[in-house]
Amino acid sequence: MAQTVVVYHSGYGHTRRLAESVAQGARAQLAAIDAEGNLSEADWALLDAADAIVFGTPTYMGSVSWQFKKFADASSGRWFTQGWKDKVFGGFTNSATMNGDKLSTLHSLFTLAMQHGGIWVGTGMMPSNSKAAQRSDINYVGSSAGAMSQTPSDASVAEMDDGDLETGRLFGERVLSVTQQLRGR
Repeated sequence: MAQTVVVYHSGYGHTRRLAESVAQGARAQLAAIDAEGNLSEADWALLDAADAIVFGTPTYMGSVSWQFKKFADASSGRWFTQGWKDKVFGGFTNSATMNGDKLSTLHSLFTLAMQHGGIWVGTGMMPSNSKAAQRSDINYVGSSAGAMSQTPSDASVAEMDDGDLETGRLFGERVLSVTQQLRGR
């Protein structure tokens, strides 16, 4: 079985809940970036040993959280030694508005993965874009680059949309499947 790690920062808990859904689908371990932008040495070791890494961050002001950016910058030692080259990568994000410039955040995650010499996996899902589509449908936000979810700014973690969480779970399954195909397992 391919080893997958979901490394994420969550400011209010919504991104954590999406991370849990992605991890469920990918049968992955979770590595939480703390409120100061730090990751434990044990979590760094998990990332180094992983076959696949999935990045997760809220979208703040059209980009990743500063805590995630601190983690990304700290990964430069792995970049220098090409320690994560040829790993499979994916990414996800949550914001309060339907658009919220989430694609800009996913592009940041994609760029980080590419700088590490990684192989990016998108959602592989069709968007729910018909007149009959419901907010609770899978991939209602309509992303191909990575999983996106939307949670109103005054909604609790328990109020997250089931369709967004299922989108995350299915995305995790796809990351696992692609990783297993590439790794021959």
